[in-house]
Amino acid sequence: MRPVFEWHLRSRIMQLGKRTLIMGVVNVTPDSFSDGGAHFDRDRAVEYALNLLRDGADIIDIGGESTRPGASVLTGSEAKPAVTEQQELERVIPVIASLKQKRGDALVSVDTYKSAVARAAIEAGAEIVNDVSGFRWDSRMAQTLAELGCGAVLMHTRGRPEEWRNLAPTGDIVTLVKRELREWADAATIARIKRERIVLDPGFGFGKSHEENYPLLKRFEEFHQLRYPLLVGVSRKSFIGRALARQGKDADLTDRLYGTLAAETAAILKGAHIIRTHDVRACADAVRIADLVVS
Repeated sequence: MRPVFEWHLRSRIMQLGKRTLIMGVVNVTPDSFSDGGAHFDRDRAVEYALNLLRDGADIIDIGGESTRPGASVLTGSEAKPAVTEQQELERVIPVIASLKQKRGDALVSVDTYKSAVARAAIEAGAEIVNDVSGFRWDSRMAQTLAELGCGAVLMHTRGRPEEWRNLAPTGDIVTLVKRELREWADAATIARIKRERIVLDPGFGFGKSHEENYPLLKRFEEFHQLRYPLLVGVSRKSFIGRALARQGKDADLTDRLYGTLAAETAAILKGAHIIRTHDVRACADAVRIADLVVS
C-alpha cells in the first residue's frame, strides 16, 4: 500500500496517496530542453496550461528558467545568471495571473529556486513552490516559504547544471540521495516550514549520470523511509533516451514517450504520489491503470 498524506497548501489540503496526482509542465522559456520554447509567450502558455487541465492535470507547474544540463544558475554572489530575477518574474507572473483569472480553481505550482519569484508567484495565485535546489541556492528561500505558508517541493540536486558533466560518481546513489534529502528536509523544518507542507523529489537527472538514475527508480520504494510524500519527474529525460538507444544512438526527445510512460508507471507502482510530466494525456491513462494496482 502507498502511504497516505495530507498536503497543506495555501488555501486547500490535498490528499496524497489515494490516487496519483499529475503535475503538468508549462515552460515559459526560450530554451527548454523538452519543447524548445514552444510556449514562450503568455497567451500560448496559458492556453497550453488550460489544455493540460482538460487532459487530466491536477497541478500546473510553471517555470521561467531552464535548469537543463549545462545551464548557468545564480547562487551566492554570482553576478551574471542565465536568467535574472526580473526576467523570470516577467515570464511567469503574467502566466500565473492570467491562468488563475481564467480558471480560478486551478492548482498552480511555480518552478523556481529564487525566493523573490516564489513570493511573487504565491501572491499571484500559485500555491506550491517547486525548488530544484532543495531550498539551497537562495539563502532566503526557506524563510520565505515558511512565511508564505504554501506547499513546497524539495528536490535533490547534486551540484549545479554547469557542473553535472564533471561530477564524480557515487558509491551508492540511493543512499546518498536519501541521506541528503533527510538532512535538507530537517533543515527546512528547523527553518519553520511545516512538515505537512513538504513533498520530496529525488531529482532524477539532476546531477546524476545516466547509470545512477536506474537504481533510483529500481529502489524507489526506499524513499518511503523518509516519511514524506514523493514526487517523481522522469519525463523525456536523457537517461530514458539512453535506455532506448538503438545502434549506439540515444532516442530523440520525440521518441521517448513510451519509455517515459514505463518509467512513470514503475514509479507509481513503487509508491510515487505525484508524477510531473510533459505528456499529461498519456500519463493520465497510465495512472488510471496503475492506480488500480496500488490503491
